Amino acid sequence: MLPVTPAGLLRAKLLEVLTGQAAGVPEWTRALADGEDPGYFEPDGAVWTVHRDIATLVAGPRALLMQALHPGAMAGVHDWSRYREDPFGRLDGTIRWITTVSFGSTEQARTASAFVSRIHERVRGTYEDAEGRPVRYAAADPDLLSWVHLAFADSFLRTHLLFSSHPIPGGPDAYVRDWAIAGELMGVPDPPRSVAGLDQQLDAIWASGVLRVDDRVRDAVRFIRRPPLPAVLRPSYPLLFSGAVAALPTRAQRMLGLRPGGPAGIAATRAVLSSTASLLGPAAAAVGRARERLARLEPGRTVRSPAE
Repeated sequence: MLPVTPAGLLRAKLLEVLTGQAAGVPEWTRALADGEDPGYFEPDGAVWTVHRDIATLVAGPRALLMQALHPGAMAGVHDWSRYREDPFGRLDGTIRWITTVSFGSTEQARTASAFVSRIHERVRGTYEDAEGRPVRYAAADPDLLSWVHLAFADSFLRTHLLFSSHPIPGGPDAYVRDWAIAGELMGVPDPPRSVAGLDQQLDAIWASGVLRVDDRVRDAVRFIRRPPLPAVLRPSYPLLFSGAVAALPTRAQRMLGLRPGGPAGIAATRAVLSSTASLLGPAAAAVGRARERLARLEPGRTVRSPAE
């Protein structure tokens, strides 16, 4: 039996947090080799490029910080989520949906999205507005679906532009346009199809005055800042969180009371991401399984594992 090295232990713990397994490939990831079509997104196109990049480690916390600003979204998490009791189970579910929609066949993407939508059907309740009046919410409400989609798309795009060295094929507009398909699968009405459209919809929500910070949000921010990670991962996470804060719009930083670390903090986050990418290896398992599916559907296609 080979000895466990510090790097091997670090890699195993990181994979366990991200996929639920310290070794091997999850069954749902292996299933991406199945399916009868290439999927919704062009191989090595905008969505593949953004969602396989190591910068997604910063995009996740950034999206959670953004989403928490909407009281309806925050109420749903507070009332229904077991994020405190099982934070990595919830993370695994989110990663599974993103990965399946991004790299799976169209049927796999539709099935994964329908599964999440069924969970949303029971997430409903009330919260108090700024004046203390009760407001009914449901996770399937168009405004909440839109906010979650906007926060996700904006977070993954902005962190990629800030922290990745891989250009997006077709540019940022191509990513927003293509990822609108995922919004439609989840029932988002009129998801934006350009960066200008994304900014316009975000500006409208900010102007509405619905976004706010209260004790629930502050509690969630404290949890996102210091999640219960395995001890071996704790030293590097503050730099990922710092990167998430740096990628937030200034108005969100101010509302949440978070201060960006400046150029030195951004450089430190890039260094952590670079070392993490080297630790994990050149190609994500999901991408490899998607390439296997493509090679089966198109026998002339070469299966390759580039440095992602």
